[in-house]
Amino acid sequence: MPVKADAPITITAFDWVPDFARGQVRDLRVRWALEEVGQDYAVRCLPQGQQKEAAHRALQPFGQVPTYEEGDLTLFESGAIVWHIAGRFPGLMPEDPAGRARALEWLFAALNTLEPPIMDRSMATIFEATEPWSAPRLPGIDTRIEERLQEASDRLGAAEWFTGRFSAGDLMMVSVLRIIEGEGLIETFPNLADYVARGTERPAFQRALAAQMAGFTGNPPPGFDAWMAEFQAIQGETT
Repeated sequence: MPVKADAPITITAFDWVPDFARGQVRDLRVRWALEEVGQDYAVRCLPQGQQKEAAHRALQPFGQVPTYEEGDLTLFESGAIVWHIAGRFPGLMPEDPAGRARALEWLFAALNTLEPPIMDRSMATIFEATEPWSAPRLPGIDTRIEERLQEASDRLGAAEWFTGRFSAGDLMMVSVLRIIEGEGLIETFPNLADYVARGTERPAFQRALAAQMAGFTGNPPPGFDAWMAEFQAIQGETT
């Protein structure tokens, strides 16, 4: 569904992030869920730094995006927002109680079991790449990720989706797994690589991704260019 300024649902997003983060900021998960259930939404784009100001912290106490506003309801945390959308509108939630429980199970698995080591890798390779402790940590991080990927691969087997039919649980699993696409980790498990491809080939995902990318019209914050130059220098030394 299109982004519409007068839509009853408003989410927050950034108006600028570095190239490596484009297509990964967590408002994409919420956009994707809204696209799957056919709901228009408005976007309030924040310049970098504004998410830490009091007005936004009133919506998101940790100074992050996304947030979700609809009438008197305001939510933060992408998992909670996606689950609310799945329960609020048809399309992402199985109708039977057992199916709903399994969808929630895999949403939690994505956020609590798979995402922590994957984001730890992002910290080591991007956000803390200039620190001396970063490179020595990477082999251990990758070992933990590979163990989780093996377990997920074993459970998925030849199935199309983890939850029987595509659900909020699969949406979140695909969102997390695609963070490490191209890093030589998920590619070791063909069934997981195919699973992510099935998810990202969905028209709703493609619309959500295009909408997020179109919103990056702002400018980098002061000091970013210097940080990026240092990061690129470190990357050059380790490749």
